[in-house]
Amino acid sequence: MNWQNAMEDALYGPHGFFTSGAGPAAHFRTSVHASPLFVSAVLRLITHLDEALGHPDQLDVVDVGAGRGELLTALAAAAPPALRDRLRLTAVEKAARPPDLPDGIGWRSEPPTGVTGLLIATEWLDNVPLDVVDGDRYVTVDRAGAEKPGAPINADDTAWLARWWPDGGRAEVGLTRDRAWSGAVEMVVRGLALAVDYGHLRDARPYGGTLTGYRAGRQVPPVPDGSCDITAHVAIDSVAEAAGRPYTLISQREALRALGISGTRPPITMAGTDPVGYVRALATASAAAELTEPAGLGGHWWLLHPIDLDSLPFPAGVGR
Repeated sequence: MNWQNAMEDALYGPHGFFTSGAGPAAHFRTSVHASPLFVSAVLRLITHLDEALGHPDQLDVVDVGAGRGELLTALAAAAPPALRDRLRLTAVEKAARPPDLPDGIGWRSEPPTGVTGLLIATEWLDNVPLDVVDGDRYVTVDRAGAEKPGAPINADDTAWLARWWPDGGRAEVGLTRDRAWSGAVEMVVRGLALAVDYGHLRDARPYGGTLTGYRAGRQVPPVPDGSCDITAHVAIDSVAEAAGRPYTLISQREALRALGISGTRPPITMAGTDPVGYVRALATASAAAELTEPAGLGGHWWLLHPIDLDSLPFPAGVGR
């Protein structure tokens, strides 16, 4: 099969990585799993958005690629009552609804229409299946991971490569990601669409691509048999333009710092005056440092599309 079909089956088929087993949290850490601080930052963003929207009677939060609903569950628990009572929380995932998911969280296989609020996709696009090419041909793969050259590249993918990955050689065709994100953004009638993912820009595409696998916390060869995550970094500039709307593109480090998450360590003098508080503050700083580390999670991109808003619903100075 071409890699796109192999990924679709391996990730989302009847015995796929995301549709069976313990779920992605058992195999790798996203920002959602890394620390409650990420949830607090998203909640601050929702608060800014709620204000920009004039505090509507119902505020949507749609999580695309929701895993087992961890982000929405945490948001429901952390939101103040006045906001929580107006939230309509919807998880979008191809797996079956987890039995322990709170009743107040909706579960769908496709994004809902008519979203007023926040549509967020945290490390979803990197798992949208795509084709891999080498030279002028697709790369095919069997279930054991063995590759060989396939058919010539079609016209649509050739055009995408000419614009977004023109250097030739082995490349990952991001057209499916462009279409997936554009379709998700179209569901928002007013509010904010936010994609959080690791990716690259046209002037710095990784030589040979980034296709890889993860299993039980370790990077492994991308074998499309359902036993591991299969992922590739996102051509984030192509995705941004595909939505056809104004956008802001910043690093997670910049975004989280603007939302009050800092890895600054507490002063050592605090250890003498408030040892318990010092230990807590040190733990918080350590978690914040993981989320904002430029070589790790802090290097993720935040792609923000404000829709029918006068300005970006973000703390002053971001994207301006």
